[in-house]
Amino acid sequence: MEKSNKIDIKKLLLDNGIIVLLAILVIYVSITVPTFRSFRNIMNLAINSAPRVIIALGVSGCLITKGTDLSAGRMVGLSACLCGIMLQKPDAPGKIWPNFPQLNVWLVLLIVMAICAVLGLINGIVISYLNVPAFIGTLGMQLIVYGLALVITNAVPIGGFRQDFINATQGKIGGISYQFIYLIIAAAAFWFVYNYTRHGKYMYAIGGNEVAAEVSGVNVKKTKIIIYITAACMYAIGGFLVVGKSGGGGVNMGQGWELEAIAACTIGGVSVNGGIGKVSGVIIGVAVFELLKSALQFLGVNTNYQFIAQGVVIVVAIALDIRKYIAKK
Repeated sequence: MEKSNKIDIKKLLLDNGIIVLLAILVIYVSITVPTFRSFRNIMNLAINSAPRVIIALGVSGCLITKGTDLSAGRMVGLSACLCGIMLQKPDAPGKIWPNFPQLNVWLVLLIVMAICAVLGLINGIVISYLNVPAFIGTLGMQLIVYGLALVITNAVPIGGFRQDFINATQGKIGGISYQFIYLIIAAAAFWFVYNYTRHGKYMYAIGGNEVAAEVSGVNVKKTKIIIYITAACMYAIGGFLVVGKSGGGGVNMGQGWELEAIAACTIGGVSVNGGIGKVSGVIIGVAVFELLKSALQFLGVNTNYQFIAQGVVIVVAIALDIRKYIAKK
């Protein structure tokens, strides 16, 4: 019995090696830099994490079905540009679409979500019906979306947003940021879908064994298309939140966020080998990744080295996930 317990502890440490190491780093920084553990910094981390959690939730469905979505970051950028352009003040300097009507903030979000949903639909069709590997199909979409953003904006920075847009993305209620409330709503919706709907069951079945799922009556193609459409809609929401919070944006907003989302999902237990993943794990993964970046900043680590550290975390997270998969086989 004792031997079994020791093996379990070793397995736990190996499976969660990154979380353990980053927890040690966070504890060290909290002790050496007291402002790191301040309430203000914790709240800033929560607010900054909100759009990233929403984006990672979108990516999680793709990973659970043994896919991926490398177009996520660029879709965030495109949606940020579209929301920013449509919600500029009438008298904003250098207004990109001078004659665009002043639409309701939430109507603009729905329009942008619809546009991204079409792009997600294309991703789903290319992957499901043309049998193009998700890595290649979404990489192509990444370039297409970036090109669209450049055409729409002419690579010009966007600013001068309407006050109602700023209120919707930077406002608070009872001291709680709207961004955090949006995160809770999105997480609750995904938790319900993943645990209590037929779509959620189909998604895990496909990730576990696609052939067996199809034989048992699961419409694999339809399920995958719904997953990529849903993911694209989440990227649209993420772009809306991040550009409104920033007060300005451009075509490079969201660049590389798909890699962070994949790493966060993997750290949180969503397997790139499919069939495994929880909403709570996605939130934990994003929190861990954001804590890493914040800890390195508080330690005064050069920005260039921060990118190296993030890259190492991504590689190690995927390597550990693959190790767990091989061990199960």
